[in-house]
Amino acid sequence: MKHAYLALSLATILNTPLVAFAAEKTQVKDSIEHIEVAGQVIKSQGLSVKNETIDGPFGDNLALQDIARSVTPISSELIEQLNITTLQDVLALSPNTYSASGFGAPSLPTIRGQLGELFQDGTRRQAGNNGFGVPLSFNSVEQIDVVKGAPPVLFGSSQRNGGFVNLQSKVASTDESKGKASLSAGRWDQYSAQIDYTAPIIKDKVGFRVSYEHLDHGSYYDYSGTKSDSLFAALRILPDDKSTWDINFELYQVEFTDNAGINRPTQALIDDGLYITGQGVQANGSTVPAAGSIVSPTGQVNIDRSTVLTDPDNQNEATTYLIHSIYKRELSANASLKNITYFQHLQREEIAQNSFVEIIDGADTAQNRTELTYSWNDEQQTIFAFDVRYNKVLGYSQFTTEADLPIDLTGPLSNRRIPLTDAQKARLVELRPGVFVSPGAQYDIDNDGSGDFNLSDTTDSRSWQTGFAIQQDSDWTDKLHTSVGYRVDYYDVEARDPIAPQGQTAASDSINDTLQSGQVSFNYKLNADFTGYGAASYNEATSNSMAGGNVLGGGNVISAQNFATENTLVEFGLKYAPTNSDWYADGAVFSQRRSLRNRDGSNTGIRTTGFESQVFYDAYPYWLSAGYSYIDARYDNSASSQDSAQVADAFDNSRPDIIAGTGVGAPSFTPFAPSNSQVQGIPEQSFSFNGNYSITSKWQTGFSGLYTKSYPLDFLQTVKIRDQYTLNVNTSYAFTPSTKLRLDVNNITNQKNWRPVFEGGYFGATLAFPELPINAKLTLTHKF
Repeated sequence: MKHAYLALSLATILNTPLVAFAAEKTQVKDSIEHIEVAGQVIKSQGLSVKNETIDGPFGDNLALQDIARSVTPISSELIEQLNITTLQDVLALSPNTYSASGFGAPSLPTIRGQLGELFQDGTRRQAGNNGFGVPLSFNSVEQIDVVKGAPPVLFGSSQRNGGFVNLQSKVASTDESKGKASLSAGRWDQYSAQIDYTAPIIKDKVGFRVSYEHLDHGSYYDYSGTKSDSLFAALRILPDDKSTWDINFELYQVEFTDNAGINRPTQALIDDGLYITGQGVQANGSTVPAAGSIVSPTGQVNIDRSTVLTDPDNQNEATTYLIHSIYKRELSANASLKNITYFQHLQREEIAQNSFVEIIDGADTAQNRTELTYSWNDEQQTIFAFDVRYNKVLGYSQFTTEADLPIDLTGPLSNRRIPLTDAQKARLVELRPGVFVSPGAQYDIDNDGSGDFNLSDTTDSRSWQTGFAIQQDSDWTDKLHTSVGYRVDYYDVEARDPIAPQGQTAASDSINDTLQSGQVSFNYKLNADFTGYGAASYNEATSNSMAGGNVLGGGNVISAQNFATENTLVEFGLKYAPTNSDWYADGAVFSQRRSLRNRDGSNTGIRTTGFESQVFYDAYPYWLSAGYSYIDARYDNSASSQDSAQVADAFDNSRPDIIAGTGVGAPSFTPFAPSNSQVQGIPEQSFSFNGNYSITSKWQTGFSGLYTKSYPLDFLQTVKIRDQYTLNVNTSYAFTPSTKLRLDVNNITNQKNWRPVFEGGYFGATLAFPELPINAKLTLTHKF
């Protein structure tokens, strides 16, 4: 590690009240007292969101019905039941979380039609550049909280504001020893193993936990696979009865594939699997894929859906480690303190044969937040927070010479490869022998008034974010609760070119800015079962590049636009959480305006309105859930762009029986004028359902499904992904109370489904991702 930064802190509180329910009846007979204790049989299987508590975003130990936002907490039991292994899998449970494939390795959630943030234990993790980044392991995760809308004031100004996922880490036990081991094997040579063990070191004082996961996954897709190792260790210290200290560490190493799916997504490809053949030709006659190439169709064939834009010679790997410290202390009957410290180091290297390069030569992020909670009386509580976050990124990027539409996937591998010409190399800088990247700034070497280089995301940047937040929670009556919050963040940012062309002085710039956010909400208990709520928030956010870094823009300065992303939310909802019932349900209507970072670094305004609802029933032997979402996502009188205007631009009109090509050539970067058009790549309606039935105390069976309404793949709506559904089934058998075997069969009806490759629709006219065919996985779990 080239740079190490770790903020230290002390002081905090743990306040975990225990709740027990029992009914006592005392009878007196013959001077002898008889006490009879009666209780309700517990039927819950731990598979409902109803009884989960939420820590972090809006305070600690909050019940779901008391949070004035649309939230879906996913417990460890639900993670196992729904076979959640990636961020995309949360859409099986939480409405309005449909996502693009993220080039086969999603690193960020998609919520309400836009990329959201990824937090862990209340601090924002490093993640991908527009969703493409390092895959996520759930080896360290105990619970997943999915929250709609921008992060609240306690979490501070960030980058993505559709919503966020907060991962709650596993904690060590101080009172008992227990462990779990699991082995799984699936189709296409997909194998994994995990072991998780916790035990006290000093009973009721100190405990530890270790969890290790290994994945060795082959793939349905050509030249694809994932190999990863995750080591997680946790320590819990209870210094006294008023404090707790949790420290955890994760080391994660992964080799994975950048999977761009299938190019040339015509309607015939989506509907019938028909692919147009013929390699694109440049104006100079070269068949190397390049901007402006034109394809003369040579035919139309059924393409194997496993034939995707990958290459066996691509290199793609990453290593990251994270440290979290959470210290809580009860200072007095009225005051408590919580301190959170986070540090993450990331290194990543991808060198692809299609000339794409992304190398993170070290990204370090450290954050420290201290929260003081003070209860003035039983009705008024204030939370004060002071936050410092440091981020340093040294990275090199090159994506300016990629060209996907000219490639004929049915031909030899050489069709996909883009060796750089001398002219292209002259507009780049050689990082090391044979590896060319963009410089981090523009230079006019020949003094003709225009820059002589291609720019992407290369940067050496540092940023300090210092924030102060205050949140006031008030109980005005036993029915009405309000919360008001405000935060101000001060940014101090500098960026420089880490690899200036020979003979040039490296450009650099610095900027500082102040960003503000605010929120207001209310909860009103209509009766013992129903709670209505309303929430509004305003958030000023940043626009960053890979690993959260900052780049030099036009004029070799950091664009002030990167600190001018305004986001608003208005949401009203109703939650049904009856005390003596096995049901839970909620629904919300919302209107959000937010900005989306484009691939070229600009921002596009998007406005979404919609409705979402979820319902749960959990009572042995049944468990059921369902979710519905409707979203109308439109550009907010805002410009947009695509890699090409439409797929027909890649073809000439020599075969009108196959396609009416326009002969424009592709890729041909196309900006679209400001409009209120529908945002491509997002289904207006989706419906998910899940269930489980215990046939006996040992044998269970379950199912899950997802339906999405037809939606346009590209801005001009020339190609649509039709209505589609996926149905999964599972069954498990417990040989002993400790040992269980489970079989999952996914996409059991073998649907030929598709989804977008990239968030924001930039590649909507260029690429489409074929989802997996029917596949099965067998998992053996043993608890000890």
